[in-house]
Amino acid sequence: MEGSGGGGASPSAPLKQYLQEFSKLFQYYLDKSTPHPPYRWIGTFVIASIYVLRVVYVQGFYIVSYGLGIYLLNLLIGFLSPLVDPELDPSNAPMLPTKGSDEFKPFIRRLPEFKFWYFFTKALCIAFVMTFFSMFDVPVFWPILLCYWVVLFVLTMRRQVAHMMKYKYIPFNLGKQKYSGKKSSASSSGSRAD
Repeated sequence: MEGSGGGGASPSAPLKQYLQEFSKLFQYYLDKSTPHPPYRWIGTFVIASIYVLRVVYVQGFYIVSYGLGIYLLNLLIGFLSPLVDPELDPSNAPMLPTKGSDEFKPFIRRLPEFKFWYFFTKALCIAFVMTFFSMFDVPVFWPILLCYWVVLFVLTMRRQVAHMMKYKYIPFNLGKQKYSGKKSSASSSGSRAD
């Protein structure tokens, strides 16, 4: 009875160790890719292109593509939405400025860019793997699914843009003013010398 106390290693111990090492390595590369969004998105669009080529080549798995499209639309809504929605939570939580005299508050997304990219890429990879199993190839008339998804996308984006206009926020940095003190002070000091 001395040796029956579990002195030997369990057969699943090497598997757990391998999964733990893989998880650490995966997290290491995720952390290294964080400061490089353009390269991450280029890789994601390469994966998306391979997925589209696979679906076109096989001429099937339209229901998987439709589910992927709905999920990506849901991610996009989270990416474009503020963390605190003024319509849903009118309490003392930080709100977006609505007047020019209001204090500037930065736009904080409900779904940050890195998580948006990660979930987007993960969904593409899962959908790509699903295209190798015939049980997911449900025969459907794909133009109906495509039209339904386009209508859903247009209606959802119209509502999202109306929400952006109502609460006056822009989820991108493209049109926002950028202040640089050195240029304005140099130009004003040059005009004083004249």
